[in-house]
Amino acid sequence: MRITTLLAGILLLGLSSPAIAQDKGNGKDDKKKDKIKKYEEVITEEAVSDEGFITSHQVDGKYFFEIPRDLLGKEILIVSRMSGYVKNLSFGGAGMKTRPQQVIRFEENDKKVLLRSVSYNSVASEEDPVYQSVRNNNFEPIIHSFDVSTYGQDSTVVVDVTGFFTSDIPMIGALSERQRKNFKIKNLDKSRSLIKSVKSYPQNIEVRQILTYNGDELPDNGLTKTLSVEMNQSFILLPEDPWMPRLHDERVGFFSVRQTNYSLDEQRAANKRYITRWRLEPKDKAAYMRGELVEPVKPIVYYVDPATPEKWAPYIKQGVEDWQKAFEKAGFKNAILAKDPPSKEEDPEWSPEDVRYSVIRYITTDIQNAQGPHVHDPRTGEILESDILWYHNVMNLLRNWYFVQTAAINPEAQSYKFKDEVMGELIRFVSAHEVGHTLGFPHNMGSSPAYPVDSLRSRTFTDTHGTAPSIMDYARFNYIAQPEDGVQNVHPQIGEYDEWAIEYGYKLNLNADTPEADKAILNTWIEERAGDPALRFGRLNGIDPSSQTEDLGDDAVYASQLGVANLKRIVPALRRYTTENDKDYKDLSEMYGQVYGQFRRYIGHVGRNVGGVYEQTKYSDQDGAVYSHVPRSKQQAAVGFMNEYVFATPTWLLDDAILNRIEDEGVTNRVRRLQDMALNMLFDGDRLVRVMENEALNGSSAYTMVNLFEDTRRGIFGELAAGRQIDPYRRNLQRSFIEKMEALMALEGAKLNQSDIKAIARGTLSSLQDDLKKAASRYRDTASKYHVEDLKARIEAILDPAD
Repeated sequence: MRITTLLAGILLLGLSSPAIAQDKGNGKDDKKKDKIKKYEEVITEEAVSDEGFITSHQVDGKYFFEIPRDLLGKEILIVSRMSGYVKNLSFGGAGMKTRPQQVIRFEENDKKVLLRSVSYNSVASEEDPVYQSVRNNNFEPIIHSFDVSTYGQDSTVVVDVTGFFTSDIPMIGALSERQRKNFKIKNLDKSRSLIKSVKSYPQNIEVRQILTYNGDELPDNGLTKTLSVEMNQSFILLPEDPWMPRLHDERVGFFSVRQTNYSLDEQRAANKRYITRWRLEPKDKAAYMRGELVEPVKPIVYYVDPATPEKWAPYIKQGVEDWQKAFEKAGFKNAILAKDPPSKEEDPEWSPEDVRYSVIRYITTDIQNAQGPHVHDPRTGEILESDILWYHNVMNLLRNWYFVQTAAINPEAQSYKFKDEVMGELIRFVSAHEVGHTLGFPHNMGSSPAYPVDSLRSRTFTDTHGTAPSIMDYARFNYIAQPEDGVQNVHPQIGEYDEWAIEYGYKLNLNADTPEADKAILNTWIEERAGDPALRFGRLNGIDPSSQTEDLGDDAVYASQLGVANLKRIVPALRRYTTENDKDYKDLSEMYGQVYGQFRRYIGHVGRNVGGVYEQTKYSDQDGAVYSHVPRSKQQAAVGFMNEYVFATPTWLLDDAILNRIEDEGVTNRVRRLQDMALNMLFDGDRLVRVMENEALNGSSAYTMVNLFEDTRRGIFGELAAGRQIDPYRRNLQRSFIEKMEALMALEGAKLNQSDIKAIARGTLSSLQDDLKKAASRYRDTASKYHVEDLKARIEAILDPAD
């Protein structure tokens, strides 16, 4: 039974051949006929034509699409990308999508060609009675109407598309509503908007256009009041023989497409969700079924942009082909390849815009990133093409990560500019990560806790393992290993989870002829591996401390303690590491900022354990809970870390030899920002509600809200009992704590008003007031004495405000 889209029946209203239309002979038809010119009058001898699945013509500054009649009604994917980047316009560059991919079809109706938008959000089988209702209740909008300019000899339909591509059509637009508002865009100037080129290929047609807008607050060249954006529109013919989709499972991470299928035998509007994956079919099915490694009919091939610096291209290619070993788990050899594009002499028609080719594009912007998007068939999830966006300045990001995370143990990282071989290996890692996205994989932030912290300190373990079981985690470089550990391999790499995900997505069950039959087999594979933490997929939800970015190991407190120990080694050496070309201390300032940022990451890793809830995705035929609270001991250790490493002034970060070379002020605010971050994390309203729920569910075995408030108060006000001098950083922190308690008492919202938060905050201030009264007589230094008196007055004003 074939599942089709809402209007799978082609709405060729009034469709007839040109010859039949001309035989009707009444007056109205004759007038209409007269408007349709002869082919040679429209597509003249001067026309510049390009044949493809839609043939394009350029005549006297106009552009025409010649659409074969058998293409009318077929589904075409549109991908809108920015091809000429404007600085500060958006986070991205040439190649970035400006719209989600969309499906259209061309239909002829009474000497017009309609461009209609097709949705795959709701589907039904044509054979099912509910199909007609789905059609009627999901009517497809007409995006544009073209007058038929002429008919070709083979009854092709020719339309002038110039106005379509030089107008502000929302479906294929360059700017979002937010950008229009931010840049105060007034209008599109059609007189300065134009089609730059149209290129036709066997499976796609590419239109490059320039859209010019008038605006008042533009991202660049603001004095001109003009914003010109170059766009590339890809019209891609969807496969006539769709690839059998594979059903999505939340226990394995894949990008997916979702549909509401009204033909399913369920007593509700039921969803179907398919993973996105490339079509890999074995050349020798019999050998494949015997378990032999076989080559695919069509391997996944990435071409490296010829604009890529020559010395980096080999490393980018290695990152691509590092996935070959993983594909062997799915039964394929040589499944993924990296190539140089052919020269003009070898293939004059080769173009990175041709949908038959996937390209790793090198983009010269100062953006520190790389991206791995892909284009897929929304009916089945089949990946059709992918262009990885490689930004030149990703090297700066890699250098900063590698330096701040490994320089304490790694001589190769102890300089501001790395050797080419070192940078090349870092590029290889990012290449492999971005290729993973194009294979269908989202980030797997739950991978890294599978490796114990002590394993990442082991030379034996790290020689054969990366920093996490998945290169799709944000597990960067090994910041845990200490100098005495002798660890040499500090890089991420394709790991056990990645190989399992390839197997799940790409290994074929050739005896399963429906997605449902395929799913039953896949479920057995998942359940066989359910007990292996290295094969876990963890989504990022902000609540689960075992699934977060930039962390390593199974114990955030222990890992962060080791990380801080390495930062303490790096800070005294920063001037030496950055002095080679650092005449004005800009490099020193940047790398000191990286140390500060890495310390912030550790605070975040640890803080999420307080009020944390683990999420372990399971289905109903599996034992055990999906959600469980972080144990009391881990939460208590997290607060202990905050008291020892954050609330106690981090004097190791305050190196005068650095600070007096990079800034004239700011050190106290820098420390305060760290401490405020920790306070805000610990006393976040939603986090406190989870702490309270943990107590309600687990009683005395839980880390309670009272525990949290008391442990933090004692750590922050530890000087009071002994009358020790309170330094300026601690005075700032103590004032912040009181302000945080005041803010908690003012929280609004039903969930917060009905909780214990306000009562415990009030009680904490009352206890602190008693401590301050007892401590006041112990202080002799003026600053501390005045500070204690001020704190007493602040609390009194909060607890007993004046009318």
